[in-house]
Amino acid sequence: MKLLENERIRLRAPEPEDLDMLYRWENDTSLWESGNTFSPYSRYALKQYIAESGNDLYERGQLRLIIEPRETSVAVGAVDLYDIELHHRRAGTGILVDSACRQKGFATEALTLAAHYAFTFLRLHHLYAHIPRTNTPCLRLFERCGFATAGVLAEWLHVSGGYADVIVMSLINREPPPHCAT
Repeated sequence: MKLLENERIRLRAPEPEDLDMLYRWENDTSLWESGNTFSPYSRYALKQYIAESGNDLYERGQLRLIIEPRETSVAVGAVDLYDIELHHRRAGTGILVDSACRQKGFATEALTLAAHYAFTFLRLHHLYAHIPRTNTPCLRLFERCGFATAGVLAEWLHVSGGYADVIVMSLINREPPPHCAT
């Protein structure tokens, strides 16, 4: 198998054909409280994003990969590596699976592939995620994929009705780098 795929899914760069799906996901206001989105994205802005997504991930400090089942070749979600920090060899990670495609294992497989890619090819040492305490399915997903709770950011997110805690999940690559002797 190739680095960014398994028997069931592949992770790939965003394509122009993904515009409508990305537009829907990015403008889903129910997801905004969990992230850092404060206003809608235009189709034009997303077209530019797709066009520039092939630029150097180290220059931009982020990488978005589209989750695509091999049997349908239709985007079902995205996994992101963001705030890529080369000196400290770490990155944040996030994942979104379309509501119609949840509970089918896509998120677990995509997060596993993305972590493997980050640790083996990008040679990162540490992945982390900030997950609202109320997002139990996401917390369980990251735990299934080997992430552990590293801490709590109290009242980290401003949400309707007040503030919400965020759980910091962490996955450290304990394998020695390929060039090191064991």
